Amino acid sequence: MKVAVLGAGAIGGYVGASLCRAGAAVHLVARGPQLAALRAHGVRVHSPRGDFTAHPHATDDVEEIGPVDHIFLGLKANSYAAAGPMVRPLLHDTTSIIAAQNGIPWWYFHRLAGPYEDHRIRSVDPEGVVTAALPLERAVGCVVFAATELESPGVVRHFEGTRFSIGEPDGSISSRCTEFSEAMVAGGLKCPVEPDLRRDIWVKLMGNIAFNPISALTRATMAGICRHNGTRELVTTMMRETLDVAERVGSQPDVSIERRMAGAERTGEHKTSTLQDLERGKPMELDVLLAAVVELADLTGAHVPTLRAIAAVSDLLNEQIAPREPAPAAGTA
Repeated sequence: MKVAVLGAGAIGGYVGASLCRAGAAVHLVARGPQLAALRAHGVRVHSPRGDFTAHPHATDDVEEIGPVDHIFLGLKANSYAAAGPMVRPLLHDTTSIIAAQNGIPWWYFHRLAGPYEDHRIRSVDPEGVVTAALPLERAVGCVVFAATELESPGVVRHFEGTRFSIGEPDGSISSRCTEFSEAMVAGGLKCPVEPDLRRDIWVKLMGNIAFNPISALTRATMAGICRHNGTRELVTTMMRETLDVAERVGSQPDVSIERRMAGAERTGEHKTSTLQDLERGKPMELDVLLAAVVELADLTGAHVPTLRAIAAVSDLLNEQIAPREPAPAAGTA
C-alpha cells in the first residue's frame, strides 16, 4: 500500500510514522526545517504509549512520488482550495483522499439522502474551489481523536488518543476504507470504519466549535475555560445550539453536553490548535468550525445567537492575522 501524507506536521507525521511502522510505503510531503529534519532523522514520536522513530521517504516534490493508493491530508482545511497542484500528480484511477480535518467537511452533503443532498456549503467550499481540488468521489472522511503537537522539527509529541475514525460519505464499508483501516491498526492506531461518520463529526465539533474560538479570544487553556463559570456557561450554550443544528440536518450525536465538557476538562492545560495558530501568527481554521454551522443554521431555520456572536468576533480577530482575499475561480486551485 502506497500512501502520501500532505502536511506532515503533528498529525500527519504521527500517522505517517505509524503507517511506516506497519510496512506501508509512506511518502511525507513537507518543506523547510521540517523537511530537513525528516530527511536527517525521520519522524521521532514521543508518546506515553512508547517512543519510536520511523524513516518514511520525505520530499517537497510530489512529482517524484507518483500515483499512490491513499492521500492523507494533514493540512488545515483552509489550505484545501489550493491543494490541487499537490494532489493531481498523486492520483490514479482509484486513489482515495482521506481528509483529517476539524469541523464540517466540503463533502458533508455528498450522497446524503434527504432534502439537502449534494448541497454545497459556501463557507467551506466557496465557488466550488475545494471540490475542484479534491473531487467528491475520492473523498473519505476522517475524524481525529488524538492530541499531538510538533515539539520541534521532526519531533511529534503524542499526548493522548489513538482513534482516527474514517468513513465513506454514503455510509458504505468500502474496500479502500478497509485497506487503510487495517494498515493503521497494524501501525498501532485505532481506525474504525464508521457507517455514520457524520455523527463523529458532530461529537468532535461540539467541543471545537466552543473551545477553539474562546481559547483564541481569551488565550485560555481547555481547563481554564472550564474552570471559569462564565465561559463554562458560554460553552454549554454553544454546544446546545450546535446540537440543534446537527439534528436539523439529520444527525444525532450520541454524547451529552456534560460528558463532552468532562472530556474537555480532562485534557487539562492544553492549548487548542486555534490558539496555537494565533500565537504563531497563522490564519485560524474558523470557517469549517463556526461559519459553516451558522450557515447550516440559516439553511435549516435554527436559532443560534451565541454561535453567531462568537463567529463575528472570531472572524474579526482572524482578519487581523490574515486579511481575506477573494476566492479563486473553480478549477484554478
